[in-house]
Amino acid sequence: MKKTVWKGGALVAPVPPCMVSCGDGENSNIITVAWTGIINTVPPKTYISVRPTRHSYGLIKESGEFVINLTPASLVRAADSCGVYTGAKVDKFKKFGLTKEEASEVKCPLISESPLSLECKVTEIIPLGSHDMFLADVVAVDVDPSLIDDKGKLRLDKAGLAAFAHGDYFELGRKIGSFGFSVRKKNKRK
Repeated sequence: MKKTVWKGGALVAPVPPCMVSCGDGENSNIITVAWTGIINTVPPKTYISVRPTRHSYGLIKESGEFVINLTPASLVRAADSCGVYTGAKVDKFKKFGLTKEEASEVKCPLISESPLSLECKVTEIIPLGSHDMFLADVVAVDVDPSLIDDKGKLRLDKAGLAAFAHGDYFELGRKIGSFGFSVRKKNKRK
């Protein structure tokens, strides 16, 4: 079947609806972004893309820091609200019942209710058009202890993470494979 062709557009899905905390303990904010991801392993690097007109843009640019807080399904309403309201007029932590938690490597707070938070330091700002990309080093990862099994393995499958696809939120569902499963040799039974 031949596909219908549309002009180029921003359509990759699903993406993570992350709550990005920024600023310092007193003057802090949360912006919800879906334009984020990991871009390098060693050193660990990530990015977020933010419109320069957003209140958080100035906080991130000035401090050179931010925290990417992963969003479980239980926080989707708060994440959506943090993307709709402006931090210039609303204390989003207070309004949406989110708790500030001190980070270990950056001055901006973590969101305590988030199961995993990536503390980031900006290394470069790249103007792209509608958004500027903040490239950053991941300098610390804060993990809810309930997601670490007795062997020390991270169990993000237990976090109930949310995904965003073309205007809608989804809760991640059942596991359908693990990295490399397609080429692993099957154990022969004796």
